[in-house]
Amino acid sequence: MDKLTSMNVFVRVAKAGSFAGGARDLDISRAMATKHIMQLEEHLGTRLFNRTTRSLSLTEMGASYLERCQQVLDDIEEMEATVTQLQTEPRGTLKISAPQVIGATQIAPAISEFLKLYPDLEVTIILQGNMGDLIDEGIDLAINLGGVEDSSMIARKLASSPLVVCGAPGYFQQYGIPKTPEDLTDHSCLVNWSIPPRDQWRFKGPYGDLMIKVKGRIVANVADPIRVGAIEGLGMVMLPRYIVGRDIEKGKLMPVLESYELAPLEIHAVYPHRKYLSTKVRKFLDFLQEWLPRRVGIDGI
Repeated sequence: MDKLTSMNVFVRVAKAGSFAGGARDLDISRAMATKHIMQLEEHLGTRLFNRTTRSLSLTEMGASYLERCQQVLDDIEEMEATVTQLQTEPRGTLKISAPQVIGATQIAPAISEFLKLYPDLEVTIILQGNMGDLIDEGIDLAINLGGVEDSSMIARKLASSPLVVCGAPGYFQQYGIPKTPEDLTDHSCLVNWSIPPRDQWRFKGPYGDLMIKVKGRIVANVADPIRVGAIEGLGMVMLPRYIVGRDIEKGKLMPVLESYELAPLEIHAVYPHRKYLSTKVRKFLDFLQEWLPRRVGIDGI
């Protein structure tokens, strides 16, 4: 049995958590899957799995080997895609992760327009508060607000979104209008955890960035709860203008501290580190880089 096939069997068994599950994914018998693993372990001279009658788990060496195998198999898949010219037109399924609000209001319409251009492509979009595990969940591309610390990922900046501090006119009638960023410490500031840093609002001042620690009666990991809370007079919010712009136009919210520049919210596309990008990912990245700045009222790169 060739090593590449055995590596593929090993990866499938490890991800499935059982020989039966891995064999089922590959449409081979359980006995054949077991034989591949045994021969691989014999070749490597080490156990890759801890086996009991009820469970199957990776050894320390097995966990390390899994990471290497996955990278090798991914590299081979990418090289084959390049050589066979599958790079010409996007096809297959593109799996995307995005925060709820920007995912629903901006990324979803972009996907619809993108799909009109490429009839052989399908898209799965997951709206969630965090990017998720791109490798384990098979996510091709994640939209992320703010910076990215994971060095195993590539972050491509799509746009910078201006933020605005605003509240309901009724709130300001009752509690007053803040004149400086420091005044925010005496106000209820509704916090969106998805905009880093979580409980600090950052202003650009003449002597550098000014960080104001804020707190309020509502804390959420998405924009909608605090946006509604602000409209109902429960405090101020700091949100992208594309989220609160219409509320400001309708008089439901009123911007404040406009003479102070807020550090913009950066929007990134994040994807696993790869030497070659598949066509579906590369073309959607290029499409988004033109789509987002025009429709969100934000500056491009």
